[in-house]
Amino acid sequence: MASGWESKSIESQQDDASRKSEAGPPVTPEQQERAGRRTGLELALAQTQAELGAACRPAHREMLQLRMEAIRSRLKDL
Repeated sequence: MASGWESKSIESQQDDASRKSEAGPPVTPEQQERAGRRTGLELALAQTQAELGAACRPAHREMLQLRMEAIRSRLKDL
């Protein structure tokens, strides 16, 4: 039974590796940096939205709204 699971795991890993190699042309360092910035901004936006959902005070909610607008603006500029 264990060898069956092991062979399926190896087969799955080989399939994943072949899919990754077929992904397309290599990414330039600039594209990697841009993708990293986009991911960071998307995470910051998600965190801010979560904080906004839990915020009780109007001043805090307003500050979070302004932060969301700034993040969305930076995302649009990418």
